[in-house]
Amino acid sequence: MSAAVKEVKRVTTHVIRNMKSGKEKISMLTAYDYSMARILDEAGIDILLVGDSASNVMAGHETTLPITLEQMIYHAQSVIRAVKRSLVVVDLPFGSYQGNPMKALDSAIRIMKESGAHSVKLEGGEEILESVARILSAGIPVMGHLGLTPQSIYKFGTYTVRAKEEDEANKLKKDARLLDEAGCYAIVLEKIPAKLGMEVSRLINTPTIGIGAGPHTDGQVLVTHDMLGITKDFNPRFLRRYVNLYDTIKEAVRQYSRDVKDGDFPNEKEQY
Repeated sequence: MSAAVKEVKRVTTHVIRNMKSGKEKISMLTAYDYSMARILDEAGIDILLVGDSASNVMAGHETTLPITLEQMIYHAQSVIRAVKRSLVVVDLPFGSYQGNPMKALDSAIRIMKESGAHSVKLEGGEEILESVARILSAGIPVMGHLGLTPQSIYKFGTYTVRAKEEDEANKLKKDARLLDEAGCYAIVLEKIPAKLGMEVSRLINTPTIGIGAGPHTDGQVLVTHDMLGITKDFNPRFLRRYVNLYDTIKEAVRQYSRDVKDGDFPNEKEQY
């Protein structure tokens, strides 16, 4: 008789909310493909973000704006096939929800039905509140995103720290309260002063996940390719590189090429 398969506990939105009340930090990383998602899931990451940052990391675009809903669904499908434990959240891409709550709902439904993902993420506060409400009313969990919102880069004109001035900081706190009251299960706070990140995290019941928002948020998120050193030209203050895979992979590939050209690969043990 085969041994019983040990049940793998899934991370749900309920689990994420309880992590805040239990003062357990939330870990989140980006994932865009099956192979990487499987590693991250097995490593115990709580949330995998199928981010529109795939536009930069996977496709080489300067901004997140070009990626389409169809492309986001493709990446999400790949990630979902790998996951046994992590909660998967998918970015609604630029143009798929802004200014039209019914379009936002249609986009969210497509992601959920066609990819099997667990939730969606939207950038913005009061201006997208109706879209958030529409999506939530359909039973689809929503993660918010405040502070530096990369889909609005041409409005801001820069990737600099947001909400340093009192007016913008007050608006961010207001937006956080609105998303909290609407029922978002988590809110990403990107590139804001650490003090503000702490204030918002204490102000609302919804868990906060920071990226460049200081240590007092309820969790942290990084782009996996940045954290692993696969990208090399992006060096913001908030990024900690845990390994330098760019150079490691490049040297391995060079050695492979040398072995092929020298006739060293394949050797006698590597043939039939």
